[in-house]
Formats: sequence, C-alpha cells, structure tokens
Amino acid sequence: MANKNLNAAKEAKKDEFYTQLADIENELKHYRQHFRGKVILCNCDDPYESNFFKYFANNFNAFGLKKLIATCYNGSPITGQELPLFAIDEEGNEKKVAYKVEISEVTDVNGDGRVDLADVRYLIQNDKNVLSTLKENGDFRSRECIELLKEADIVVTNPPFSLFREYVAQLMKYEKKFIIIGNQNALKYKEIFPYIIQNRMWLGVSMDGRNHYFRVPDTYPLTEKTGKVIEGIKYAFVKSVVWFTNLDNKKRNEEIILFRTYTPDDYPKYDSYNAINVDRVENIPVNYDGVMGVPITFLHKYNPKQFEIVGVLNHGCDNIYDLAKPILNGKELYTRILIKKK
Repeated sequence: MANKNLNAAKEAKKDEFYTQLADIENELKHYRQHFRGKVILCNCDDPYESNFFKYFANNFNAFGLKKLIATCYNGSPITGQELPLFAIDEEGNEKKVAYKVEISEVTDVNGDGRVDLADVRYLIQNDKNVLSTLKENGDFRSRECIELLKEADIVVTNPPFSLFREYVAQLMKYEKKFIIIGNQNALKYKEIFPYIIQNRMWLGVSMDGRNHYFRVPDTYPLTEKTGKVIEGIKYAFVKSVVWFTNLDNKKRNEEIILFRTYTPDDYPKYDSYNAINVDRVENIPVNYDGVMGVPITFLHKYNPKQFEIVGVLNHGCDNIYDLAKPILNGKELYTRILIKKK
C-alpha cells in the first residue's frame, strides 16, 4: 500500500490485513439481492478471525445463502487463536495447518432460542462435516482451493496485497463474480486497467480511496503514524483503499451532474495526446464532446451509460490502452483516464 510501512510489508510478504466488520457491512449491504441461493467463498479467511466469514455466517438465513465456504492459509499469523488447530510433525512439534469450513445450514443447534454466531461456532466445533483440514497449504492457487473456487458463485474477501494481480487474473479465468478489497493504485496496473475499460470490473460503493484501519498480527511493526493499538489489538493505517467488484450496484447507475462550460483557456490540450485536461471530476464540461483526460478518481463515479472510457495516459507503454504519457505544457501529470461522453 501507499506508505513505507506497507511497502515494507509487501516486500516481506506480510499480507495479513484483516478488514473491520463495519467496513464490510457498509459495502455488502448494497449487494444483498445478489446473494440469495448462491455459494459464497471467502478464500483468504480464517473463519475464527475473518469478519467476512462472520458477516455471512450471521446473515446466512437472512440472505438465503446456499452455502458458505472459507479457507485458511496455513501461514496465517493469527490462525486458530480462538480454536487452536494444530498438527504434529515428525519431530513431535505442533504446527498450524490449513483448513476449510463449509456451511450449508445454520439452525439453533445450541437451543438458546435464536440463530446466531454461537450456533455457527457450535457447528464448527462439533460437526466433523463442517470443518476439515486441507491436504495442501490453503493458498488460493492450490488445486484444492481452485476446486472450491469452481464451486463458488461469488467470492468476497480481502486478498493478499502482494498477489492482487494474480488473484484478479484467477477470478477472471474462472469467470467468477466478486467483491474484493484492493488499493486504488491498482487501477493503473497494466494487468488491471484492461478489465476496467472492458467493463469486466469496476469500483464498489462505500470506499472512495481514503484511508482505513485494518487489523494486523501482533508482530507487525507500527508507529504512531502508521497505526494504533486498541485493547491490545494492532491496527495498521492503510492508504487509498477501495472495493473492486463486477456486481451491479445503485451507485454505478447514477449519472454525474455536469455544469461547467468548456473554453480552450480553461481546458488546455495535452502535449502528448489530442484530448483536453480536466483536473477535477466535478469540472468535466457539459458542452464538450471530444476526448477528455480526468483523474483516476473519476472511476468512483463512472457510469458506463453516460461515458465511454477511451484509454489511459500513464506510461505510454504498459498495455494497448495506455496511449501516451500525461504531459501538459511540458510537465508530466499524474495518471489520467481518457473518457468521452456517450
């Protein structure tokens, strides 16, 4: 992510960032109509620690889910803190193992008169058909996890930061619906932007690229600027967080209200490409029908019925849609998305 602490974590493959329940609720409430009768997969989630799993387990009946599956990677630093899951190696030492949880029904199994997470916990601890260990390491790329992916209808999770490109490529390969968390800068990746322009992937509703706190393992290094500790639990300050999805939502169908008037002085053209520069999304002119370059924040308000994405001004070489560098009056600007009104 976009600070030194997170870059260091990425290099060290310390990808364990756990999403807060409030952030999950704020986004997933916009997709409730998509969940009924579906198999939901959380394939980067320890069920005992993941708020994604807890959210869907608690709403299993309300959403009318067919099945909920969660898999845990055996390298997770906090795996099994609430229910230790260990295997014994050849030398007699305990080691953490990868496992999966599959739930197809949630009833009042503990007899307390209500159906909630306590019933889910009881199922996991007492039903051998619900929790089982994986033969491989629980990595989303493993053969076992790919078979679970094939079974799933919708994938919902916070994938490893360092493997975001590969994770999305797998979702596309198997043509899965998804709601996942990533960094806003991923929009510029040569592996990601083609999906955006092809309308195979877009931004979610509730996160607009601002900063959010994510729970991290106890061993994660924090300072006052990069995180905080609440009741003994560490949270890292993560910049430029967004949701990525290919499920329709209300926000995606809202049009941007345009009111600015185009003049050549206010909207100069790039040195490198025949398009006018628009520094802010709210300044898109109402009376210009040519190609315009806008900040990547435009994608938070992008309605494919209102605008067409022509390409991107980024490095000028990343992919077939990267048409030039964003140079204006001899100065290179930040990345610009090239759009045209429909």
